[in-house]
Amino acid sequence: MLCVGLDPDPARLPAPLRGRPNAVEEFCRAIVDATADLVCAFKPQIAYFASQGEEPALERVCEYIRSEYPDVTLVLDSKRGDIGSTAEHYAREAFVRYGAHAVTVNPYLGTDAAAPFLAAGGVLALCHTSNPGAAELQELEVDGVPLFERVATMGPDTRGRSAVGPLEP
Repeated sequence: MLCVGLDPDPARLPAPLRGRPNAVEEFCRAIVDATADLVCAFKPQIAYFASQGEEPALERVCEYIRSEYPDVTLVLDSKRGDIGSTAEHYAREAFVRYGAHAVTVNPYLGTDAAAPFLAAGGVLALCHTSNPGAAELQELEVDGVPLFERVATMGPDTRGRSAVGPLEP
């Protein structure tokens, strides 16, 4: 099973696209079209779009994926994690504005912070990430078990779906 990330770094766009008004969208759509028959999911990383003011392009890319490849899961990679009404707004952003099927969340605020996301759609929770500093917290032992393993085994929500799932090994 393959999930393709859509991380449109402006410094790495192909030369023919640089400077074009819809370069980010064109780049992502080309990747989607080239890989759609090979993947189970596309995962646009919201920071790459937001840092360039390209949220409208992200909306159009998400709509394109949903309309042209409806059987492919759309995961909004936002790694959100907040409490109360702020989490509700982040969930609305992911599932209503972008039409995601699932969203990445940072579970280290606890299960109540993930509740608005679970109520609206699928959730992939960070368990153990690949950055060098990940071990500082994620590998801390809690009752003899690394914290990331505890996060990965958190129980199902009230609808029987898993509340979390590993995003990166």
